[in-house]
Amino acid sequence: MTPLGHDRYCDEIATQVRQLRAVVTSGADLAATVPTCPDWSLEQLVRHTGGALRWVDHIVRSRAREEVPDEAVPHAEGPEKQGDAAALDAWLAETGASVVESVRAAGPGTPVWTWGWEQNAGFWARRMVHEITIHRADATLAAGLPYEVAPEIAADAIDEWLQIVEYAQRAMPDDPARELRGPYRSIHLHATDAPDDVDAEWIIELTEEGVAWRRGHEKATVALRGPLTEVLLAFYRRLPLDDGRLEVLGERELLDFWLERATFG
Repeated sequence: MTPLGHDRYCDEIATQVRQLRAVVTSGADLAATVPTCPDWSLEQLVRHTGGALRWVDHIVRSRAREEVPDEAVPHAEGPEKQGDAAALDAWLAETGASVVESVRAAGPGTPVWTWGWEQNAGFWARRMVHEITIHRADATLAAGLPYEVAPEIAADAIDEWLQIVEYAQRAMPDDPARELRGPYRSIHLHATDAPDDVDAEWIIELTEEGVAWRRGHEKATVALRGPLTEVLLAFYRRLPLDDGRLEVLGERELLDFWLERATFG
């Protein structure tokens, strides 16, 4: 459960931005609705993702110790002209280079405001990797393009999501995650194609005290099995459980219950 190193996260932000830019310049219809985020067009999704990166860049560069309002972040909205793939690509390129520079220079331990369980730049490096990882999946699905992600990044994205749900349940009493309590039940995530150096099985326990989780292989109330990328996307509600590449064993209702309530962000 040890997070990847800070430099690895910085490198991955650059990689993910480059891959997202490839979607923007692929000829995809920027006005197309994103199936997994139906309130957004592809262009709105990209602008949202770039805006989040600009926001984090501003927080880290300014060493902000309080939340920064969106309107205080320069150029967070993206290029003025709509529907211009070249302008959107250039904005993303500049955005990615800037945030990688600021986060790498700060180092993981620099104190800055975050909404989460750590108050440092390292939190944002990891968070932005997975913000782009998942929204790039949204973009590629909307564009009808293939999606790939490095196994160690996919596994860490699941770790971080579990930490977010656990944190939301503990620190945000009005979050739907509060309902993930009750008589003991468990979920097993099992990636069937992970390389030997990536531990890609998880046990998630729902108890009266709250959610607890760990990497491991154990019998559970319900199991979700399949390739790691597909398990990641299903766990983030980007892929339906009845996708032919996935297998659900046991009480599917519990997995549906989890997915309906693990909704932070």
